Amino acid sequence: MNKYMKAAYNEALENIKGHEGGPFGAVIVKDGEIIAAANNQVLATNDPTMHAEIAAIRIATQKLGRFSLDDCSIYATCEPCPMCMAAIIWARIPKLYYGTDRKDAEAIGFADNYIYDFITGVAAEKRISVEVLDRYKCIELFDKWMKKEDKEMY
Repeated sequence: MNKYMKAAYNEALENIKGHEGGPFGAVIVKDGEIIAAANNQVLATNDPTMHAEIAAIRIATQKLGRFSLDDCSIYATCEPCPMCMAAIIWARIPKLYYGTDRKDAEAIGFADNYIYDFITGVAAEKRISVEVLDRYKCIELFDKWMKKEDKEMY
């Protein structure tokens, strides 16, 4: 087994033995060294966003003191859900390795595949109603941002 995936696997395995969240683990690697390791902590924190990938990104960015992880790789025991995939993209991590996929997660009761279907507009069931509201007023914020001289893009 790949040594980095094994570390992610071990994070997930410890989580199965405990009660912090689901059977998911992730590690972030920089220059051949694991700089962050985490498991799913949804149950431990009552935070539905505390997936292993998110937790690992938070650890890595704090450790490195920057939001960009463009010189790192991430290893996850499962294909990231859309939220985690977005976080990986926002963190600029250029390489993702994963073990199981969204259909495997769905088979044990996780909704990753439904979220992908919802985002692409093919979900048979609509569990959430979405409506644009006050767009023209809110676009003023974008105008103010564009005029801000000391803005830092991320």
